[in-house]
Amino acid sequence: MTEQEQYKEIYKKLWNQKTDAHVTSDFYANADFLNGETSLNPIELDLLGEVKDKKILHLQCHFGQDSLSLARLGAAVTGVDLSDRAIAKAQELNNHLGLDATFICSDVYETPHSLDGQFDLVFSSYGTIGWLPDLNKWAQVITRCLKPGGKLVFVEFHPIVWSFDYEFTKIAYSYFNKEAIIEEETGTYADREANIVAKSVSWNHPLSDVIQSLINNGMTVESFAEYDYSPYNCFLNTVEIAPKKFQIRGMEGKLPMLYSLTAKKIQSK
Repeated sequence: MTEQEQYKEIYKKLWNQKTDAHVTSDFYANADFLNGETSLNPIELDLLGEVKDKKILHLQCHFGQDSLSLARLGAAVTGVDLSDRAIAKAQELNNHLGLDATFICSDVYETPHSLDGQFDLVFSSYGTIGWLPDLNKWAQVITRCLKPGGKLVFVEFHPIVWSFDYEFTKIAYSYFNKEAIIEEETGTYADREANIVAKSVSWNHPLSDVIQSLINNGMTVESFAEYDYSPYNCFLNTVEIAPKKFQIRGMEGKLPMLYSLTAKKIQSK
């Protein structure tokens, strides 16, 4: 087994365990979701715009809430995730809600081999690229899956956040992608008391790597923004400054928590 195959096995095992805990957690509020609440935030909804009748590929969709929220808005959605338990749950939710989203269990890098045709939009959000070692390959997948003139909508936690230790008391990790970060996780951001003890492998990606990978693969960045809050209470030592706006206590208004970008696939001549 290659090193990359070992990393994938670690990722899959970890996220299968997380899925079991996340589905029943208060964090994901699945009962409210099933009763009609959207899981999408104003940031991504504004960037996505009108999605009715759009063909959308959702990379690293977890157990499908965002994919299905897009389907409720009239989009034709395909969600992709490496966790087989997450995809099974997404399909279960899709059937329960009577929607017609498609879910595929696949590594991100292998996504184009599992799809037919191209998409109007590729969407990815919140804690996704940190699990991928190579952003150039990620950008290649996005370009291959988009129609000419198609758009990427991407919202992610700011890389400076991942430089801190878990308690946000000091800089503990490089801002740059120096090497794989191999750790043992206990619990999960959605349930700190969850019975999970598992190895994780992740990578930090500076903003320059994200933007340049897209440019190198035929994408034009059309918008970029940074935000001083997280819509999720998924970090330690937080304070809620407004409904669904969380900042790090003692660093309120000083630390970038998120960024967003949209990029368009260059039209072929």
